[in-house]
Amino acid sequence: MEKIFNFRAIEKKWCEYWVKNKTFYAKVDDNKKPFVILIPPANVTGSLHMGHALNVVLQDILIRFKKLQGYNTLWVPGIDHGGIATQNVVEKLIKKEGETKNSLGRTNFLKKTWQWKNEVSNKILDQLKVIGCALDWDRIVFTMDKKYSRSVKKAFIWLFNKGLIYRKKRLVNWCYKCGTVLSDMEIEYESERSSLWYIKYPLKDSTNNEYVTVATTRPETIFGDVAVAVNPTDERYINLINKIVNLPLTKRELKVISDYIVDKSFGSGVIKVTPAHDIIDNEIANRNNLETIETIDINAKIINASEEYNGLNIEVARKKIVLKLKEKGFLIKTEDYVHSVGKCYRCSSKIEFLMSEQWFLKVKEISKKAIDVVSEGKIVFHPKSWGKSYNLWLKNIKDWCISRQIWWGHRIPVYYCIDNNGHRTNCIPIVSYNKPKSCIYCKNKNFVQDKDVLDTWFSSALWPIGVFNWGDNKNNFDLEYFYPTSVLVTGYEIIYLWVVRMIQFGLEFTGKIPYADIFIHGIVRDKFGKKMSKSLGNVVDPIKIIEKYGTDSLRFALAQSAVPGRDIQISDEAFLISRNFINKIWNASRFIIMNITDIDIVKNCIHSLDFIDEWIILELENTVSKVKYAYESYSINIVTREIYDFFWSKYCNWYIEFSKIRMMVNSVETKKRILSILIYIFKYILQLMYPITPFITSEILQILNQKIKIVSKNNFCLIKNKNIKKNDIVNKMLNIQDIIVKIRAFRNEMNISSKIQIEAIFNVLDDNNILEIIKENKKYIKYFTNINLIKFGKNITKPKNSVSIVTKTYEIFLVLGDFINIEKEKKDF
Repeated sequence: MEKIFNFRAIEKKWCEYWVKNKTFYAKVDDNKKPFVILIPPANVTGSLHMGHALNVVLQDILIRFKKLQGYNTLWVPGIDHGGIATQNVVEKLIKKEGETKNSLGRTNFLKKTWQWKNEVSNKILDQLKVIGCALDWDRIVFTMDKKYSRSVKKAFIWLFNKGLIYRKKRLVNWCYKCGTVLSDMEIEYESERSSLWYIKYPLKDSTNNEYVTVATTRPETIFGDVAVAVNPTDERYINLINKIVNLPLTKRELKVISDYIVDKSFGSGVIKVTPAHDIIDNEIANRNNLETIETIDINAKIINASEEYNGLNIEVARKKIVLKLKEKGFLIKTEDYVHSVGKCYRCSSKIEFLMSEQWFLKVKEISKKAIDVVSEGKIVFHPKSWGKSYNLWLKNIKDWCISRQIWWGHRIPVYYCIDNNGHRTNCIPIVSYNKPKSCIYCKNKNFVQDKDVLDTWFSSALWPIGVFNWGDNKNNFDLEYFYPTSVLVTGYEIIYLWVVRMIQFGLEFTGKIPYADIFIHGIVRDKFGKKMSKSLGNVVDPIKIIEKYGTDSLRFALAQSAVPGRDIQISDEAFLISRNFINKIWNASRFIIMNITDIDIVKNCIHSLDFIDEWIILELENTVSKVKYAYESYSINIVTREIYDFFWSKYCNWYIEFSKIRMMVNSVETKKRILSILIYIFKYILQLMYPITPFITSEILQILNQKIKIVSKNNFCLIKNKNIKKNDIVNKMLNIQDIIVKIRAFRNEMNISSKIQIEAIFNVLDDNNILEIIKENKKYIKYFTNINLIKFGKNITKPKNSVSIVTKTYEIFLVLGDFINIEKEKKDF
């Protein structure tokens, strides 16, 4: 073995081996129980970030663990088209070439986007291979593949025919920069400093110039006002209800209405109702049968206002309108105000609420079963607390706007009959997999497809069945065998965007849950707890970490930090600690292999074991039990902690060091027996580590298996010895460790060189058992503490020029001779 672990060469070797030999290829096997994970498909927007790395490492760990247990494992790789996100990236690219989406046209723009997809998807898949992902590379799925697209069309047609999909003009979230509607889940809210304007709305026919004071953060939408509202319990304004006010800057009149949703503590307690551009106002208007006046268009420009404001962007219009209100005497005062502003989750532009005709999916009906399967424990969140949030959200869910005004995506399979002039006829639109040959109503053969595409999350919601070609019902053995899948591993930030919808669609289209467990992990943050972003310059590239520390180091560091449901803070220090652990594994293997000289495993090494052998076997049993439970309960951080503690602290620091002494002074046969147990324990712990650090463990196990016979084909078979008295063995080792650690600590504190030998006298107080332990193991105590002479007994007087270490059951007198001036040390102290 090389002295230094050459992670670059070894990782390259095993990556190529696993792919070439199709190690993780899966097929239907009725004799085996399947264990299935579907990778959350990355968007084709660029390379993988540290969040992706965390996600795939956790999945890979579970797949490898289950494969060790004998399951027919399948991990399906895939890429998502990414809708808005990908279109934004491509638009930026063509802008550098002097082009725009509109200058290219839909067909040419889509060609450019497909080119980008092919380049980026290959890069992403290569990165997954570098990370060591145990994926079935024969099953790569892209969410706009022909087969997957058929599943998407089938789902739309199914829901449409069931009356769950409809088209209607409603208030929507509009991103004017992306030029499309967004769902509520695609909005991110940020606090923003703004102003609260107090405006006079004069009472009609008032002889005393009376007015109502309206507070608003949106004076630019004043031309869309259709009423003024107060809370019916607000005693200040009860007498105003049903009265008429004049709308400033216009000749229109508005009625004062009442609604319990009005917040009495907001501003003056009186609000203007602008249903075309505010959610609450829209609800009030619907309850009171008010009209809707649109005053902002899809380009964030003012419309349906006075001529001087039409065509202005929102910010400019606001300033001009406020100035005009002040000039006309309508502006009472302005206050600083901090409020929450919705922004596009992709481009960070402010969201506008607009009235727009869109496609919607009724979700109340399909959400009932989705609530039940979690409430009944058929689907379990890990950690469980997320199940409560999931149920609460579903109980208050609103219809889902599924159409998007972009070009990259699944075009809505709705066709409109058009006349010879290209105008839509009055015929009912036709929902179909393909363009109809003729209109079923008027026999016309001219059609145009709906220009909108489906929300990316609509197609993503089909992922658990789409990867198995749910759209094709003919002899679909894969769907029958591999679905439902076993576990979904994902971040909490997309529970409502994706997880919920997969459950809804899985139950709707198959009657089965899509997975039994949901393993939720957190977001990867920097060492200060800040979310990683390019603007902050704190993004950590997983591939660069791999180049610097190795893949196993990356994997172990991420696994070590992955407390279910919690965000993790990562830094270079974490990867350095992991690299040191990987090097420790390599160095331990070198020690063992260097001592192997044609040694076979001693099959009956269970006989004539030293207590130190019995101790390490007991510790291994305890560790295996904890590790297996942690793997099964998705507590991967506990797996790493237990493995690290056992391997470094118990196996290397104690058992290997004890074994070195025994091999120096014993016979060849004894050395073989000791090596046999060393190897047995080492191979077993390597198997426990393998799911987390597959490269170094695969390499060492290969070398060991070339040198010696395999211990056991059963990966979880331990040496069992019913005659071992567990408590006695553990207590005995704890006492020896305690003595050694105390003496070492004292020497270090007193700065006594480890090369200087001193004498130790043990004065046992009242425990005969400890006296026997010291007698039996004095060779180990002497070796590990560099004591040249050990004496022991009871009622021993403390010698001159010595120091004492006191415990409940014994004292240790360390005779220092002339090495240290004790009186001087006392004075200094």
